[in-house]
Amino acid sequence: MRSITINSDMGESIGIHSFGNDDALLPLVDTVNIACGMHAGDPSAIAAIIGKAVAAGVTVGAHPGLPDLVGFGRREMVLEAREVRDLVRYQVGALTGFLDNEGAVLDHIKPHGALFGMMARDPALMHALCDVAVQYGVPVYGLSGTEHERVARSRDVPFVPEYYVDLDYTDAGLVVVNKSGSLRDLDDVEKRALMSLREGRTVTQSGAAIPVHVESFCIHSDLPNAPAVAERVRSVLEAWSAERLYSD
Repeated sequence: MRSITINSDMGESIGIHSFGNDDALLPLVDTVNIACGMHAGDPSAIAAIIGKAVAAGVTVGAHPGLPDLVGFGRREMVLEAREVRDLVRYQVGALTGFLDNEGAVLDHIKPHGALFGMMARDPALMHALCDVAVQYGVPVYGLSGTEHERVARSRDVPFVPEYYVDLDYTDAGLVVVNKSGSLRDLDDVEKRALMSLREGRTVTQSGAAIPVHVESFCIHSDLPNAPAVAERVRSVLEAWSAERLYSD
């Protein structure tokens, strides 16, 4: 019986501006993806969230994004694969410096925002990410059935397929960014989580059913009710594990 984790994007603050429910989420998740300074985060913010994550006993991954603070890394850019490789390597290298200071190691790499979407469609860009993952010997997180998975598998890079209970999906299997900051209905979260676990599918914005594979649930820390969403997902996982144990 496989173990399903909960991950969350954190450390997406900068200067005096603080975003997200990081402190409330840390006791509820298993691993975190920390912004590395390009789309959000600064040296002090990175140091602070890594210290908190280590103290909470959760693993830490890098969350590299495009160099676009104004757009929060959610606006696509035209970049060559070598440029993407350099951007990812630069950010992961910075994060590992702070991890080393805390006596912790890098757990994984998960691209952020527009970079995440670009890599889901473009194998050359995903190969660039895998080059860095191979360098550090860590898995990558991403969407099943996309170039994330296809390229990682072809490179023998461990791949962790994640599922987004707090975002909607397109028919192509890509996630739709929530720009409204609205609350996510907890009953809908539970329904989506259970469907992904029991049936291996999700329903898209158009009402179509598409296959998904989940080994980690992602909770976005900037969702207003993110802690409640994480608690509901944790309850679903506990019930699903008991269900699987009983059926076996």
